[in-house]
Amino acid sequence: MTDTTIPTIYVDADACPVKPEILKVGERHGLPVTFVANSGLRPSRDPMVKNVIVSGAFDAADNWIADNVTEGDIVITADVPLAVRCVAKGAHVTGPTGRLFDQANIGMASAMRDLGAHLRETGESKGYNAAFSPRDRSAFLETLDRLCRRAKSARAGI
Repeated sequence: MTDTTIPTIYVDADACPVKPEILKVGERHGLPVTFVANSGLRPSRDPMVKNVIVSGAFDAADNWIADNVTEGDIVITADVPLAVRCVAKGAHVTGPTGRLFDQANIGMASAMRDLGAHLRETGESKGYNAAFSPRDRSAFLETLDRLCRRAKSARAGI
C-alpha cells in the first residue's frame, strides 16, 4: 500500500532521458519513484523505487500511469495526451526538458501537438525533434525540484 501522505513520482520511462536525475531528486526529497515501461527497466534495490512493466499494447504505460496517479502526485512524460489526463486528475506534470504542463497551458500544448501531427501527416512538416541538451537536463532538474517541494507542501497542508 502506498503512503498517501507523500506524493509519488510516476515516470513514463520508455525512452526517458532523465532517469538518473529523477532518482537523485526523488531521493533528496524522500519521495517514492515509480518507473512504468513496456520493457527494459534496470532493477533497483532501493525500496523507494518501483518498476512496473506493462504489456506492449499501445499506450499501456500511459494508461497505467493515468489509472494510478492521484491529485498532488508528480508525473514525468513527454507524451502530451498523457499529460492532459494527469493534469485533469490534479497531478503536477513536467516533460524531460523541464516543460511544465498545468491547467493554464495544457489546452494549448494539446492543440499544438495535434497541429504538429496534422502537418506531419500532410507532409508540411518533417517533424524533427531537437536533440536533448545539457540545458534541457538543467531545466528539468530545476523544474522537478520545484514540483517536489510544491507537491510535498500541498500534501502537508502548508
